Parts: sequence; C-alpha cells; structure tokens
Amino acid sequence: MSGLFHQSLDGRPRSLASQGSWSSRLVSPAQSSETARLHKTHACLLPVRFLLRATISSAVAALFAQNALGQLRTRNVVLIVTDGLRWQEIFTGADASLLNDKHGGSWESQQELRRKFWNDDPSVRRKMLFPFLWDVVASRGQIYGNQNKGSVAQVTNGMAFSYPGYNEMITGHGDPRINSNEFGPNPNKNVFEWINASSEFRGKVAIYGTWSIFKDIFNQPRSGLTMQVGWDLPAQGTRLTPRQELLNDFYRTTTRLDDEDVWDSFEQTTLLDYLKSARPRLLFVGYGETDNWAHSGRYDLVLESARHVDDFVRQLWDTMQSMPEYRDQTTFILTTDHGRGSGLEEWKEHGIEQKGSENIWIAVMGPDTDATGEMSGVAPVTQSQIAATVAALLGKELHPAFPDAAPPLHRAISIKEPHHN
Repeated sequence: MSGLFHQSLDGRPRSLASQGSWSSRLVSPAQSSETARLHKTHACLLPVRFLLRATISSAVAALFAQNALGQLRTRNVVLIVTDGLRWQEIFTGADASLLNDKHGGSWESQQELRRKFWNDDPSVRRKMLFPFLWDVVASRGQIYGNQNKGSVAQVTNGMAFSYPGYNEMITGHGDPRINSNEFGPNPNKNVFEWINASSEFRGKVAIYGTWSIFKDIFNQPRSGLTMQVGWDLPAQGTRLTPRQELLNDFYRTTTRLDDEDVWDSFEQTTLLDYLKSARPRLLFVGYGETDNWAHSGRYDLVLESARHVDDFVRQLWDTMQSMPEYRDQTTFILTTDHGRGSGLEEWKEHGIEQKGSENIWIAVMGPDTDATGEMSGVAPVTQSQIAATVAALLGKELHPAFPDAAPPLHRAISIKEPHHN
C-alpha cells in the first residue's frame, strides 16, 4: 500500500496548483496566473452557444407547443456522471501509447493490458472497455461527442474542471464566479432542487456521489435534497439491519486514498439499496475514480475504473428495468464533467492549460429518445443543455424559471404520436 500512496503523490496535479491534496478536484484556477487565458478560452466557446440557440430554437418551441410533453413516456430520469473520462476513450477505447509503465504508469504488464483492452479495430476496442455503452446504449439511444465523426460536445464554463462543470450541467449555464473546487455553497439554484420543489416530485429526488463537495455543488442546506456523498455513513439511526451495519463498518474501516472521495463500488452498493427502498424519480449519480486515477498517473486503473463504471450503469439499468415503476419509463443521461489533455503526459491533467479539456461526451437512452446511435455530422451540443433536457424529459420547461439556461438537447427527445385503438 505504501507504493500506491507514493505513486498517487507523484501523480498529483501540477499545472493547476492543488494545495494540500493529490485530488484533481481540489484544483483552484483562482490561484493560477492564467486568468487571461481562461477568459480567452471562455470567449472562444461563446459562438458555440449562440449557434446552438439559433439552430434549435424552433425545434424547442415545437417541443413545448400544444402540451407536447404530455405525450412523453419518461417518468424517471437518471443523470450519471463519471468524472474526467475523456471522449477519446469513449469512442476509440484504450490509448496504445499509454498501455505501459513508462507513459501510462501501469503496474500490470503491457502484455496483460493489451489482452484486456486492445484490438486494432477502434470499434471493437471501445466495446472491450464499455460493453454496455456500445452494445445497449448505442443501439437504443444516442451518443454525442465523437469529433472524428463531426460531433462536438463541449463545456461552456471556460474552466474545464469539476465544480464549474457540475454547476453548468445542473443549472444550464456557466458561472464565472465559480473558479475553484473549494468555492463553497453554490449560489445558483439547480434543476434537481427546482423539480424537488414541485408536489409531484417532492421527496423523490436524490443525489448519490463519491465526492463530498457535492454537498456544496447542490447546496444541501438550501435545496434540502436527499444526499449520500463522500464518506458519510450510508445508514443512520440505532435500529439498523445487519446489512446496514456491515456497510457502515466498510465505510469506517476501509483505508482511504482520498478523504473526500469514497470508492465507486461503495457508492454503487448503497445506491442500489436506496433505489429499491425509496423509488426515486429523479436521480443524480456521480462516480469519481476515472478522474482520480488519471491524476495519480495510473492509466491501467483509469481503464479498470472506466470498465467498472460501465458495469455499474448496466447494473443500475437492469435493476430499474426489473421494477414496474421504472420499466420502459426511465431515461438515462450519461456524461462527464470535463475532458482532459492528450499525449504522453497531459492525459493526467485537465483545465485551461491542457488543450482539449473542454471536450466532453453525452449519451442518452430512454423511451423518448430515437435510437440514432453514434451521432455524426450534427450541430455542436454543450454541457449546459443537460439541465433543460432533464426537465423536458419530466414534462417541465426550465427556461421560465432559469432564463439563462441553455435549451434541451432537442434530438434526444422525440415526441411520439399517441396510439388510438
């Protein structure tokens, strides 16, 4: 274990100074001398937003016209985020130049890594890493962000690190005030608390995430949302079941790599238990290891954790499809909060100093999403569109309450004509 911690500390973020922690998500660009470049990056993304609004405004108007959302079959939405997972791995699989110790920091042999993750055909290779995404999501839904096929998905916050990214996806717009992961409670109301305030959804909205900072991002004291994040014990009270006691013991006694990030597998277990008992209708799920292992310089564990996330999503989908209140009535939105750099070194980092960190990916699957698969030759989409997409899928128009929010992903919502017998 001492070697693991040594490796982690050697791989800590360098370009965006993280004070006192190896974790990428404590990076504070406010401490960087690159403020001017940050604003330049943000300005470069503005045309994407204006083009986006001009391109789809008529489609959005049609979506909400004549109570069209009343015809939606989606009654439940799950937004799933795997932190800092690049679009390159999503669409082309493992990077051959990083399947080694020299550049990928891998502890497994190159031969073993290639056996598990490599094929010369990118379409086969990506399926080795993400079998559920490419066997199920791609065949039933839509995946945006393969820039090799003319599909661009980007953040618009000009920061390209975690807190600004999560804020953008849950509020519908970036906020230049949020320039640090240690910003504190989010002043912006988000789509989850807005929906939770309605009588139809009150008490049926929940946040499950590995990162303790989600308490600030979703502003738990103000929003009052049900939350299980970080290393908080999953079961409270004095009359706990043997299973609850066991899970609490795991949280208490497992050695931590990071005091703010619980292991993805721990969150998955508590999430499935909560799902079966509480039956939420709107759910946020955040996994963190894909980002943390990248910052530790362990590409082998980035791949392992990415494959695990794919399987966690499969578990969650299969579980929900086995329950009558979710079967054929649930939409999954999968994405990441930011991209990363590329090459032999900058894959470990992200932010304004790492070119390409603004590039992300978005996937949508559910009963109201056409099975278009991998998108190609389409207009750019942005992280800021996720909030309105969540609302629209649940029959709600976000714009009147959030005038700065970007419109929904109109291609991801297809209103079907009702069937008449």
